[in-house]
Amino acid sequence: MAQHSAEPRSNAHTHQTISTPTPPQGRHSGTSWAIGGTVFAGVLMMVGGVLGILNGIAAIATDDVYTNIGDYVFEFSLTTWGWIHLVLGAVVAFAGWGILQGRDWARGVGIALASLYAIAYFMFLPYAPVWSVIVIAASVFVMWSLATAPEERRD
Repeated sequence: MAQHSAEPRSNAHTHQTISTPTPPQGRHSGTSWAIGGTVFAGVLMMVGGVLGILNGIAAIATDDVYTNIGDYVFEFSLTTWGWIHLVLGAVVAFAGWGILQGRDWARGVGIALASLYAIAYFMFLPYAPVWSVIVIAASVFVMWSLATAPEERRD
């Protein structure tokens, strides 16, 4: 059985030393994960925004896409919900584009819009319960990802 060591290996045929790369000093190992989470949050916002736009168009075009519910505290007409989803989806998709472009304003706006998106889908819960729970979970991830992302340093 071969033993492993931390010493660099030397190749007997070419007499070269092979060493493993080390990360640069001062760089946090989780930075790439945080940046990846921010990019994923931007993509989620763009996709969620486009789906919100389509959801809004479907609710505005015809009132039989979603079933009407009984008495509920947050009861709006389906046309009203359509306009809410259409406008909010367009703004969320635009903020997601800003996050992917690395705009300074996009992180704060993204957190605020993800919060608003989660609240809107909480209120929309009786109409589409499974989709609403999925959107709320994605919104929580977006808020966490944007809030914990490292500041970009421009040299």
